[in-house]
Amino acid sequence: MASRPSGNSVFSAAFVRTADGWNGAEVDLSAAEIADDLGDAVQEHLGLSGDELALLCVEVEDEWFAIVRYQGDLEPRAFLSDAQAGLSDQLGELFTELAGVAPDKETPDLGVRPAGDFELLSDLGVTPEELIELSMEEGVLPADTLSVIAERLAFADELDRLR
Repeated sequence: MASRPSGNSVFSAAFVRTADGWNGAEVDLSAAEIADDLGDAVQEHLGLSGDELALLCVEVEDEWFAIVRYQGDLEPRAFLSDAQAGLSDQLGELFTELAGVAPDKETPDLGVRPAGDFELLSDLGVTPEELIELSMEEGVLPADTLSVIAERLAFADELDRLR
């Protein structure tokens, strides 16, 4: 996937839950200009047609990660590992918008502060407390955190295949 204008390396993939497990596809978000473009890219790359449950997982180098949950006509639900991601680049701005947070431009060095919907994975087996704890674990890269989450949700093999 192409890097964003900030020069950060970005990996993004979407996963759809089927009767046989999870199927994944790498998703190019380089053309995303508004938050709705993210959902359109997921739908296009996964070929969604109905009420399927889909997760968009994005990691930006060692900076932050995001998970967005799409399901049918419901509003997307987003979790962001760091509320300050919107200060780094346009993609971060889109995810802070989806997560419903505004980065603190006055004090950008507040440290890692997860934001958004902490319960978006709770019915799949990852509690809000676990999601926050995984996000704030010192010295762990976003890619590693997403791998742990993917393992818990049983799509780690698909994630590894796409990386």
